[in-house]
Amino acid sequence: MLHGRLLRYVDEVARSGSIRKAAARLNVASSAINRQILALEEEIGSPIFERMPRGLRLTTAGELLIGHVRQTLKEHDRVRARIESLKGLRRGEVTIVTTSGIAGGFLAGIVSRFVAAHPGFKVRVFTSPRDAAIAAVTSGEADLGLAYNLPHNPRLASFYRANFQLGAIMAPGHPLARRVSIRLSDCVQFPLIVADSSMSIRDVIEARAPADLDISLAIESNSIGFMKRMAATVPNISFLNPVDVGEELERGSLVFVPVRELQGQPQVLSLVHRSRAPLENAAHLLATKICASLDQGAAAEPASAEPVSVRKKAAL
Repeated sequence: MLHGRLLRYVDEVARSGSIRKAAARLNVASSAINRQILALEEEIGSPIFERMPRGLRLTTAGELLIGHVRQTLKEHDRVRARIESLKGLRRGEVTIVTTSGIAGGFLAGIVSRFVAAHPGFKVRVFTSPRDAAIAAVTSGEADLGLAYNLPHNPRLASFYRANFQLGAIMAPGHPLARRVSIRLSDCVQFPLIVADSSMSIRDVIEARAPADLDISLAIESNSIGFMKRMAATVPNISFLNPVDVGEELERGSLVFVPVRELQGQPQVLSLVHRSRAPLENAAHLLATKICASLDQGAAAEPASAEPVSVRKKAAL
């Protein structure tokens, strides 16, 4: 834990009211604790402790700080306990519900690597429309839900959230493949493969496409795998985000080109669980692996001004 030693110093001094007593309890030199506290006070620009004749007392700034310190220490202890429990975890079952597009895209690779690393685990992957996926998680039928653009639901908490920008995907030999960016009007000159109305991708494209742009003759599909295979053949074009085609981009079998009309309209990918039920160790382990795979660029680089991921126990 970053600055963990300093946080424990501050906590113990606040509890004992004395650097000397804190040093004795922590089995460190008083000078070391004093030096760390002085440095922290200089960093935040305010004294943390008021020096009294018979010891130390928290200042107003110190009272604000100590709440944060103790909450951080508690969270650190919880995480350490969970890590220790995972070390001995050899068997478990996890059920994750997602959309057909995600199941046919990057999730398959993540689950394959997970079960290869943990052969004693049983993973169930079900596909449902977004509303049904939410119901499966809130009812406890599924441990985890993974989908784009989930609506607010106070019964769900986010384990991971990230923004990914839609763009055009095509074969490296496509006439538009070397462009820095393109417009939707450039794309309609070629055969299009677009998401059907059951997928959030279609909502984004229709919301940003000019009124005179006709995509009614495009091939429609709810399968990301199908769209990727079609886009790999010149002169076809499809629309996905980088997380969906990360492996193909890495291999060089597909090219991702930003589309100007789609900029600023990201897809929000959320990994969720029931807000009032802590994840079992097996589900927590899989959720952590999903986050790590996405963060490490195994599938994509998120196009977002926000942090790549936000892991917080908050209502979705």
